[in-house]
Amino acid sequence: MESAVEVEKGAAAIKEQFLTTKEKFHEFLASGRPRQSSEEPDGDSEEPSAEPQQKKMKLDHDGDKKDKKKMRGQNKSRPHIKPHSYEERRLCTSIIQERDTKCFFGDKCRFVHDVSEYLSTKAADLGDQCYLFNTFGRCQYGLTCRFAKAHTSPELKNMLNEELCKSWAGRETVRNHLDKELQRRLRKKQVKFAGAEAYLKTISRGKKAEHKSADESHAPNDEDKQSGAGHAANGQETKDSVDPPVKTVGPITDADIIKLRPCEKKQVDFSDKLYLAPLTTCGNLPFRRVCKRFGADITCGEMAMCTNLLQGQSSEWALLKRHSSEDLFGVQLEGCFPDTMTRCAELLNQNIDVDFVDINSGCPIDLVYKKGGGCGLMTRTSKFEQIVRGMNSVLDVPLTVKIRTGVQQNCNVAHKLIPEMKKWGVSLITLHGRSREQRYTKSADWDYIDTCSKLAAPIPLFGNGDILSYEDAMKARETGVSGIMVARGALIKPWLFTEIKENRHWDISSSERLDILRDFTNYGLEHWGSDTQGVEKTRNFLLEWLSFLCRYIPVGLLERVPQKINERPPFYMGRDYMESLMASQHVDDWIQISEMLLGPVPKNFSFLPKHKANAYK
Repeated sequence: MESAVEVEKGAAAIKEQFLTTKEKFHEFLASGRPRQSSEEPDGDSEEPSAEPQQKKMKLDHDGDKKDKKKMRGQNKSRPHIKPHSYEERRLCTSIIQERDTKCFFGDKCRFVHDVSEYLSTKAADLGDQCYLFNTFGRCQYGLTCRFAKAHTSPELKNMLNEELCKSWAGRETVRNHLDKELQRRLRKKQVKFAGAEAYLKTISRGKKAEHKSADESHAPNDEDKQSGAGHAANGQETKDSVDPPVKTVGPITDADIIKLRPCEKKQVDFSDKLYLAPLTTCGNLPFRRVCKRFGADITCGEMAMCTNLLQGQSSEWALLKRHSSEDLFGVQLEGCFPDTMTRCAELLNQNIDVDFVDINSGCPIDLVYKKGGGCGLMTRTSKFEQIVRGMNSVLDVPLTVKIRTGVQQNCNVAHKLIPEMKKWGVSLITLHGRSREQRYTKSADWDYIDTCSKLAAPIPLFGNGDILSYEDAMKARETGVSGIMVARGALIKPWLFTEIKENRHWDISSSERLDILRDFTNYGLEHWGSDTQGVEKTRNFLLEWLSFLCRYIPVGLLERVPQKINERPPFYMGRDYMESLMASQHVDDWIQISEMLLGPVPKNFSFLPKHKANAYK
């Protein structure tokens, strides 16, 4: 192979014998790609499957605002097709579940009731073995399963493996489901929040007092909260006292009227643990299971909007689901007002099983920031304090906070906030070593994280930013942090947790990486379903993840170990075809990998990744 290949500035150092050009790279991949049928034209699929544009070098006079907007981190106008639209006719659940009773909707039901009619339009099965049937002894998707031949009798009935079913009887693999009755009450606004209302009254009392006397502070203090919570305990009636919002049944116990002191709350040992960051879109339950297998100690659900949770939105509550393998698990809430955040915290405290609740005050996206949430909370310290104190007053588990260095690039404020958060009662602080404006264009400031960790003591502070190897983790541990949070590094190489714990570089093979993807798809079919809708949802999340996985460069190919997170992978040939395919930044190649695991894509399928990979593009 010719060695005279130009390596651009900012590209990772790869051994010369593996370097190649863009043309040769794609020519090699095309030689191993199955040819498209002449009956199926490409149509207009070129745009969503195009390779991301190379990032231009920043020039002094290049100040066009339009270009800057194009380089933002998300593809906001990408095509979106709901997974169920890939199926022309859908079978009624009464038939799938083989109920004895007839369909509740009768002739008005919009789904198919004739099995033979459904099977005539159903897409071909993807394989002879069903992961759900082989694992649990029963596939709840019956005839709609895309692997139905593995568990369908000649009479078109869903078969059972009784031994496997008995072994799983009574075992709950996923917790934190949204109860239908609770959802109904949330939608009708019939849920009472006694603890939250008691706290919010202390805030309103403080505001009224501020108007009467300039000497009194409007900020809530510990005495106010204790007096507000202790009305029932002391038996004292004031003008603010009202009838209890919930009718009590039986005798009143101490737990009903006396709040837990901080020392009585559930204690979590966060010290020296590896924390998988809450990752929007890609940090789903199947991905967290993969990371748990490789050694992640702490996992956290994706960022959930508190207003959507209070409205009972199923899609938002799905972000709170917890797998049985997640032994130390928390959820992350986003909100910008004390009332909604406190009510949401009380709602979750009573209805789901978590080890901690995290406040997102580091989200940089405009949609959140412009409302005053995410990073916006760092500039609204009064509201931030009210949110933290309010949530702490209604939670029985530790409350944690994730922040950035600040909002503006050269104006750090975290060091001013951290001493205040200690007074507010935060149990853990996670600091991402970048500002909102900076995003991922520069390296994380670990010197600043070190300074903040000293200010946070004795409260544990976790550092976050640019961890992609065990050497990066070792340097991070040399600072005063109590632990490390891993975000993009886990998306690029989920086996990073193993590398850190075993202090080694893992030159993982392409077949081992494909096995990881196969495990992810199996977990996805278990979580989202093995019918057409579930298969395509799993594929979509797999493709989102592959947009990060393609950045990984195998250890054996590197001229200099380890790979740095902001170094762009140049075009290179892998040690086998699969390794080269996994290095491609072309969407068509990601789809080819997905077809190896989930079968061919539907005819009207299109995909454009959510993230534009601004860190190296």
